[in-house]
Amino acid sequence: DMSENTHEQPGAVTARKALAINLDRSVYGVFAEIGAGQEVVRHFFKAGGASGTVAKSMSAYDMRVSDAIYGHPKRYVSRERLEQMMGHEYGLLVDRLAAERGAQTRFFAFADTVATTPHDGKGQGHSWMGMRFQSEPGAAPSDVILHLRLWDRDAGRQQDALGMVGVNLIHASLHQRSSIDEFVQAIIEDVGAGRVEVDFVHFSGPGFPGFDNRTALVRLVRLGLTDAVLFDERGVPAVAGEFFYKKAVLVARGTFRPLSLVNEDMISCAQRAQPPSADTVTLYEMCVGQENASEEEIDGRISLVAAVGRPLLVTRHRGWYRLPAYFRLHTTGDVTLIAGMNNLVDLFNPAHYTHLEGGVLEACGRLFKDGVKVMVYPMRGDQLRRLISDPVACLVCFPETYQVALDAVVTAADVQVRPKVAGLFEHLRNNGFLIPITGASSAALACQPRTLAERIRQGYVGWEKEVPPEVAVEIKRSKRWFS
Repeated sequence: DMSENTHEQPGAVTARKALAINLDRSVYGVFAEIGAGQEVVRHFFKAGGASGTVAKSMSAYDMRVSDAIYGHPKRYVSRERLEQMMGHEYGLLVDRLAAERGAQTRFFAFADTVATTPHDGKGQGHSWMGMRFQSEPGAAPSDVILHLRLWDRDAGRQQDALGMVGVNLIHASLHQRSSIDEFVQAIIEDVGAGRVEVDFVHFSGPGFPGFDNRTALVRLVRLGLTDAVLFDERGVPAVAGEFFYKKAVLVARGTFRPLSLVNEDMISCAQRAQPPSADTVTLYEMCVGQENASEEEIDGRISLVAAVGRPLLVTRHRGWYRLPAYFRLHTTGDVTLIAGMNNLVDLFNPAHYTHLEGGVLEACGRLFKDGVKVMVYPMRGDQLRRLISDPVACLVCFPETYQVALDAVVTAADVQVRPKVAGLFEHLRNNGFLIPITGASSAALACQPRTLAERIRQGYVGWEKEVPPEVAVEIKRSKRWFS
């Protein structure tokens, strides 16, 4: 076990992994690195015995030289370029050496394309990194592809982290494929999640039997390797940096157990009040950081969001104030969050902000900077009464003396809040940070999302009226909420 000794010098585990690979005569491959120097292959040269591992090492820095070898990509630090590099180098290696040593050799092609933080300190370092390899001699190739965000402040440190992650990826591909958790945790060994964030991973080929890519992304969040992962409108894993590039964002939070008419009406009402432009991405967001739900259940919820054709961001942090900062990593466009009345409780609950010196005020400052807005969806009186009866909601947000008619539709324009948060609430409303949503659908307001999953499980009649038709079809097809 490479991680047994926790008192080793930084880089010692990386050095031992590189040496172990160099001494393994069944492994032979190519290294192609663009953008940060030959940070990965140098570990193999430094460890000694590299001639046993390295068939070729190259770095095509000039764009025209690079294009002449790999073809012209839309963006140089992209999955497209990475796959061009892996495909070209692996194909050449096998063509040249398979006849001579294919019976006893596991061939591989390692590649990365990197943008480190420029000298002016502006911009975020990131990299696409991948490995195409044979799990045994003569096997069809398997691929693993990563997207990394590099959090060190200077390029030198980012290069250092990148080199260690690359060695980890090669070693894990060859030796640590018994589970998704083992593999992804091995990737950041000796480096740590504070320096490198893995926000995308994709497995394919016979070397990864049983590795589900949706599950892998959710595991990245739950293991703390990233704060958020993204699924596109088909439920397929996507990369935020490319998905949100130069886009405005309209995002609604939910738990989607299951997705109901309320969720869709929240987006519809927000779009009517603030018609989206052609460059607006509309999506859902779901926090799984504090949940005990199984990966299978979370996968089911991802499928339900895909059934209505919307992207989904799966996040680790409950605090709403973190979301705009996440989107700001990827876009300078407008960010609008859609909230329910219950989210006001989260917003004003000081228990969520004990780690912030300024508490609720600091959280609001972080949330609403850079023109961020929150649109608040109304609630029917009977449901608001249930919310008020919750001890935390009552303590944090609503007065216990609050009287509301069961059939009333209460918006953020007329809801009563406790005196201790009323001043802040008024300030946010009056300055256009909190925007009341009106015109909600009566069918959506009549839904009871909190009990919906249980009613479906117990076979109650009529639950289909509370979900979009596509969601009802998916629930019946998958039978996930009947178990």
